[in-house]
Amino acid sequence: MPTGVWIDERGRVVRPGEPAWTESRTDTYGGKALVLEGAEYLAAIRDWVANGDRSIFALSDEEFARRVKPRSPAEMEADASFKLAVWLQQAGDAERAAKYFTRAQMLNPDDWNYFRQDWSFTPSEAGRKWLEKFRALDTPYYPKLDLKPKDGKG
Repeated sequence: MPTGVWIDERGRVVRPGEPAWTESRTDTYGGKALVLEGAEYLAAIRDWVANGDRSIFALSDEEFARRVKPRSPAEMEADASFKLAVWLQQAGDAERAAKYFTRAQMLNPDDWNYFRQDWSFTPSEAGRKWLEKFRALDTPYYPKLDLKPKDGKG
């Protein structure tokens, strides 16, 4: 997913990482919609470029902090398991790597990177596995943009 992070001229991060598409569209896979919110994102970033700190889409420090949460112990362990799995895979130990990919996926099932990397080693099955996981989702595949203006209107 293309990700955008807004950083102003002073080096202050104005918005944390979020989906950054350039067009809006909805694709369908296996009868389920995958929504891209590009037009909305472009309008917001153009407003910020034109208005800087006065942009209704530039986040306050408080709002920024609310959106960026520390990782949980399970998420940190999942990341360590994933990195070990990648290292083992690169070292030629696919059997042990598979155990750590599975551990990472179990600890943080919402992180698609853990699955996609694992699936990359079985390309003939990757598309089927992705579609199965995608169809089982209760939430959108890409996080919905939170572009509420500062004043709460819109």
